[in-house]
Amino acid sequence: MKAEVRAAYRATVADYTAARQRGDLTAAFTALERAHVLAQRYLIAHTVTHWRMLSVGWALRDRREVLGQLLRLVATVVGYVTGWIPRGNTGGANVSPLQPMPMTGDLEVLMRDYNVWRDVAWRAAMAIALVVVGWTVSVTRDQQADGAMTPSAETDSRTSSPTAPA
Repeated sequence: MKAEVRAAYRATVADYTAARQRGDLTAAFTALERAHVLAQRYLIAHTVTHWRMLSVGWALRDRREVLGQLLRLVATVVGYVTGWIPRGNTGGANVSPLQPMPMTGDLEVLMRDYNVWRDVAWRAAMAIALVVVGWTVSVTRDQQADGAMTPSAETDSRTSSPTAPA
């Protein structure tokens, strides 16, 4: 997360925390909607924001919000992997999870470099790198295991013990 986005996200989470502590669940949720816009591109922050939205929905006894947030918690991983993050979406169950939304001026400035295709390309490159590393480690381990099991010229394969010199 870029420094200015991180600072704005942390300030918004502080607003959420303060509202939650004073029992103002409406203000807490409003702060989370702003946090959601800032966090969408970042898996952990995005997931934590939806978890907090779920907790506010639970506190409000809002069944629609609770169910909507449970769905969104699962969808955050899919959205992160595929790069499908609807720009400006506030994340509440009162809006479609697929609907891009206009952003306020300060959020527009903070999110100006948002590019879904760049993010998808980066994630795809990372996934490919992880697969290649995993495959390489697996092949190396298999080769080492095969080499350890192959009897050497110095070992009698019937007894698996070194042969005595003649």
